[in-house]
Amino acid sequence: MLKTRIITAVALLAVLLLVIYSGSFVAFAVLTVAFFAAAAWECLRLFGNKSPQVGAALWTAAFAWLIYSGSFKQSVFLAAMCVAIWALRLTPSLALGLPAMNSFANRLLTGIYGIAILGAFIALLVLYNHSALYMFSVMAIVWIADIGAYFSGKAFGKRKLAPSISPGKSWEGAIGGGILVLLAAVASMAVPALGDTFAVRLYQTWGVAGFLAILVVMVAASIVGDLFESQLKRRAAMKDSSNLLPGHGGVLDRIDALIPTLPLAALITYWM
Repeated sequence: MLKTRIITAVALLAVLLLVIYSGSFVAFAVLTVAFFAAAAWECLRLFGNKSPQVGAALWTAAFAWLIYSGSFKQSVFLAAMCVAIWALRLTPSLALGLPAMNSFANRLLTGIYGIAILGAFIALLVLYNHSALYMFSVMAIVWIADIGAYFSGKAFGKRKLAPSISPGKSWEGAIGGGILVLLAAVASMAVPALGDTFAVRLYQTWGVAGFLAILVVMVAASIVGDLFESQLKRRAAMKDSSNLLPGHGGVLDRIDALIPTLPLAALITYWM
C-alpha cells in the first residue's frame, strides 16, 4: 500500500509540475477540468445521486464554459459566496448533522457543496493566474497544516476534535498543524525568492495581527473541509470517495481541505 501510495504521489506531482511550469494556461486548464470532473462525480456519489456520470458531465461542461469564456477572472462574487456557504451552511452541519439521503434537503445540499467545489477550482485558476508560486504557497498552507496535525496528533493527541466524524483527529493535532504553518510562514519571509507568496503578502498588507489571524482562519477552514468530507463518507458508508488514485482513494480525499481554503485565499487576494 505504501509503495502504491508513493508511486501515485510521485506520478501526480510530476504531471502537475510539468504542466504548471510549461507556462501554458491551456494545459493547466485542461488538467484542472479533468480533476474537476472526477471531483464532481465523486461528490454526486457521496450524496447518493442515481446518475453521477450525467450530473458530473453537466457540472464539468459549466466549469469548462466559465474557463473558455474567461468569466472565471471576475469571480470575486463566487469566492465570497463560497466563504458564506462554508460559514453559514457547511460548517454548522458538523454539529447539526446531514439530512437523509433521499430528502429534498439532501438534494439542496448537493448543489450547495457543488458550488463550493466549483468555487474552489475557479479560485485555483485565479491564484494560478497570479503565479504558479503564489498558487502553491496557498496550497502549502493546507499541506503543512496536515503534516503538522498528523505528527503532533500522534505525539500529543488526547482530546478528540470530532470523535463521531473522524476519531483520529485531535485538538492537539489541529493546534500543532497551526503552529507549524505559522513557523513556516515566518521562515518564508527570510527567503527573497518567496517575496510574492501568500503569507508574505499577508504580512506586508495587514501586519502581524492580520497575518496571524488570517493564517489561523485558513488552517481552521482546512480542518472543516476535511471533516465535512469525512462526514459525507461516513453517511454514505464509504471509506474513500473513490479509488481513482491508487493508494490515496479519490480526488476529493486529496482536495477536501482545499475546497474551503482556496476561495478564501482568492477573496483575500482581491483585497491585497
